[in-house]
Amino acid sequence: MKHLLSTRDLDRATAISILDVALDMAALGTRDVKKLPALRGKTIVNLFYEDSTRTRISFEAAEKRLSADVINFSAKGSSVSKGESLKDTAQTLDAMGIDAVVVRHSSSGAPHLLAHSGWLDVPIVNAGDGTHEHPTQALLDAFTLRESMFDDDARGKGLDGLNIVIVGDILHSRVARSNIWLLATLGANVTVVAPPTLTPPGIETWPVRLSHSLDDALEAAPDAVMMLRIQSERMKAAFFPNAREYAKFWGLTAARYRKLGESTIIMHPGPMNRGLEISGEAADSPQSVILKQVTNGVFVRMAVLFTVLTGAKGDVHE
Repeated sequence: MKHLLSTRDLDRATAISILDVALDMAALGTRDVKKLPALRGKTIVNLFYEDSTRTRISFEAAEKRLSADVINFSAKGSSVSKGESLKDTAQTLDAMGIDAVVVRHSSSGAPHLLAHSGWLDVPIVNAGDGTHEHPTQALLDAFTLRESMFDDDARGKGLDGLNIVIVGDILHSRVARSNIWLLATLGANVTVVAPPTLTPPGIETWPVRLSHSLDDALEAAPDAVMMLRIQSERMKAAFFPNAREYAKFWGLTAARYRKLGESTIIMHPGPMNRGLEISGEAADSPQSVILKQVTNGVFVRMAVLFTVLTGAKGDVHE
């Protein structure tokens, strides 16, 4: 695997291999010295055209734990603000001899363009592109699900038979898209819940069950409920009357949280809009694995970078 652009490109064996490598990375994270010399001498550029806190810092932590040299590039304050094109930026990086690029961009397909344009010949990792995909978020969510659902070692396992409900702004969510395809590949059953106005056209061709009622979906006692952030920055029109109505019909309110089964875990990719898509009681509950998702993000991104830059699979210690 040279690039990670989309979860649709991952077959089951490759996805499980990455999750298993992340298990090894998590084990290394318990040591006093958390660094691994696997990518010593490699230079990775974090090419972020959109604002980010969690994803950028998570990638930077992963790169430094693998002993890579890290260059953080932000569109603000760079030549991009002077009109430099993606092509010119890519060719400049190539001329500098960098070894990999982690890219976040507001335009869907930008990482794919970088990977296949011929402007530079290094691994490209998609850190989120427009409303298209966010594959490392889906991988860390799958890692968290495996960790939560299996008491013994999850190594080598998929998510066969698990029932996952994804709720919210499906239309604008790259997290939802990446999760839907990866969860299906790993054998999970996925139900998406959204207002009709936030349901993507063509969703009937996706490997999901669609519902517009959160209460109906929760009655089926899912193994996990994944709440999505309302992507207000991508909305050019009013997709629901107001925040109060959205929370009433599609938010994980305190009342809905109390009706969940004790074994149902609560997920959210962050940042959360408390009181809108999720209540504080649900977000801070013992069933919430939201902070665990953040922790696991570093291990999964270490595994992805290790895999694309070394071509190695399986046990890191080998």
